[in-house]
Amino acid sequence: MTATAAPEVRERLRATPAWWPGAGAAAAASSLLVVTALWAGNGGFGDLTGDPLTATGRLAGLYASDLLLLQVLLMARIPLVERAFGQDRLARWHRWTGFTSFWLMALHIVTITAGYAAGANVVTELWELVWTYPGMLLAAAGTLALLTVVATSMRAARRKLRYESWHLLHLYAYLGAGLALPHQIWTGSDFTGTAWARAYWWTLYLAAAGAVLAYRIGLPVWRNRKHRLTVSRVVAEGPGLTSVYLTGERLAELPVRAGQFFQWRFLDGPGWTRANPFSLSATPRGDALRITVKNQGDGSSRMAALKPGTRVLIEGPYGKLTGESYAGEPVVMLACGVGITPLLSLLGELPYRDGEATLVHRARTDAEGVFRGELEWFAARRGVRVVHLTGPRARAASWLPGGLAATGDAEALRQAAPRIAASRVYICGPEEWARAARAAAIAAGVRPDRVHTELFAW
Repeated sequence: MTATAAPEVRERLRATPAWWPGAGAAAAASSLLVVTALWAGNGGFGDLTGDPLTATGRLAGLYASDLLLLQVLLMARIPLVERAFGQDRLARWHRWTGFTSFWLMALHIVTITAGYAAGANVVTELWELVWTYPGMLLAAAGTLALLTVVATSMRAARRKLRYESWHLLHLYAYLGAGLALPHQIWTGSDFTGTAWARAYWWTLYLAAAGAVLAYRIGLPVWRNRKHRLTVSRVVAEGPGLTSVYLTGERLAELPVRAGQFFQWRFLDGPGWTRANPFSLSATPRGDALRITVKNQGDGSSRMAALKPGTRVLIEGPYGKLTGESYAGEPVVMLACGVGITPLLSLLGELPYRDGEATLVHRARTDAEGVFRGELEWFAARRGVRVVHLTGPRARAASWLPGGLAATGDAEALRQAAPRIAASRVYICGPEEWARAARAAAIAAGVRPDRVHTELFAW
């Protein structure tokens, strides 16, 4: 599958307008200003002098709710938001927003309880609040759900969890947001105190719920009914590496670019409900798609046993490791291990000139140096310079194998791609490696806005 995408497909998938990211960031920041204004309009600043703990707790609770709903919107898979920011950036913001919201919620609980206790026993007061105030028991259950999400989102916990288990636990964030709503409606004066406050909070809650229903459920259902993907064949590419070829209906109308990924569900038996993110490993065409999966012991281990004809469900496409901003510069691609897959699809789609693309593939062993036949095709037909680097990494902060450690990260990149400073750079691999490769590219003279990364992290 080395053919390029059809010209009409490229024309239909236009670049994201440059003003979208700025407008989205401004809208998120303005929401916090609106919350502050509503709190102030309900006597917030005046209450600071008479009952500072309760006033602070009210504001912290409002910020926590606002950020929690923004967090839901960030990962609601809204196409406009996905195209503006990409999954990598949205995931980082989602994580930061989630932790900030949780700690503000904790501050809200502590300060409100202490303020209501007014010097009495704080534990007794908290018990009374939970058991006697309307909606508080549900809010307590929501807090426990959010605590589960926060605990399993910490890096140490994520390393011990399979992706599917983490993803399932993460859905408790929706439960936490939903269980907090009755408490705000029944006892939250800042939620119901004015018509403006009611309008704002109901709009935000309905927007979050509507986005989840429309884009996490409705859009995938519609696309799957339209395209009806099935497995056409399965090919072993190397040790623990499997390519799955897929066909379907009207695939030319699927709005996907080379370099993007989908969430995949294969209807082959138990476990089909758990989705896994896999990038396209060949340029998307109007009649076929391909993904290539490394066996990492979770749902990816099932790929080799798939049978032709197996139905497939998708969510997506996602990701900004694409050529939408490509303007004809030389191209340099840096891949680590199975990170070569989205870069292979980009090699087939980008309209670079013959001899102006370099692909550097780092692998631990020669056996991991896959797709050599396709890379030879690109070298012969489009003049792509292919550089294979084999061996364990030199150190944690380097993208190089140990044998080239003395060369230096940036200098090794200049040697592999002499025109690196003028190039558009695409990087895909594990998180630490990709960050080291990005730092090397910038040190070698590449403008930061011309460096595009896709991290194998969640």
